[in-house]
Amino acid sequence: MLRSPGGAGGAQSEEPADGVRLPAIDLNCDMGEGMNTDASIFPFITSANIACGGHAGDDDTMHRTVELALQCGVAIGAHPSYPDRPNFGRIDILGKTLTLADLQGVLREQLQRLQDICKAAGTRLRHVKPHGALYNRAARDQPVAAMIAQVVADFDHSLLLYGLSGSEMRRSADAAGIRFVSEVFADRTYQPDGSLTPRSQPDALIDDPAKAVAQVLRMTKKGNVMTFLGPVSISTETICLHGDGAHAVEFAGLIHRALTGEGIRIAAPGSSIL
Repeated sequence: MLRSPGGAGGAQSEEPADGVRLPAIDLNCDMGEGMNTDASIFPFITSANIACGGHAGDDDTMHRTVELALQCGVAIGAHPSYPDRPNFGRIDILGKTLTLADLQGVLREQLQRLQDICKAAGTRLRHVKPHGALYNRAARDQPVAAMIAQVVADFDHSLLLYGLSGSEMRRSADAAGIRFVSEVFADRTYQPDGSLTPRSQPDALIDDPAKAVAQVLRMTKKGNVMTFLGPVSISTETICLHGDGAHAVEFAGLIHRALTGEGIRIAAPGSSIL
């Protein structure tokens, strides 16, 4: 069961020199997964989660995506996953074809692979966001969440860990002494316990741009998300914009404009306001 964190939720606040507090939000997108929309989406985001060989990606795609991020001033993150390219990392294989100990090594290898490419490009990783089935498992499974948080902390204690708002990942990040960034989704529906509706259900995805924008504004400004049993409190620090949907670029542009139109600044966590 997921539990919403304390507080009112909503966007983080940044305080500029004039003392006026303005809300700020990060827009992140999964990149380097073989989609042809990456370059078109980069101008609308502030953080990129780059596939590092588990479910997608290779040295060439990682290098090209890192270069795009640098050109656009976008924070670079690793997007590690189960090593399952045939199923795009969306099948939970832990305990079936993969042990928890093996997964530790797999995650370290993926982080190191992308970090080496970043180093060669004169930059570094800023955050980590697990992918797909691993992300969903870590949201509810404390031992898995704790293992991921510890791998990240041991690899680089300054890295941020992105994860589902109100999930086990937040508590594990706190225990490991690393900063957690609460993530919400523009194009996914939610269950009353704060979890994402499984993709196997017909109403899991939001394909209406107007509904996606409305959900984003509600989560950001009101600190809650609507479910079939009513609103559920949610903390919103970063919004995931999927790059593999039929309307990916349209969604990204609409959400970026909707947020800025409401006076909400777009910035990566801990960075200067854009």
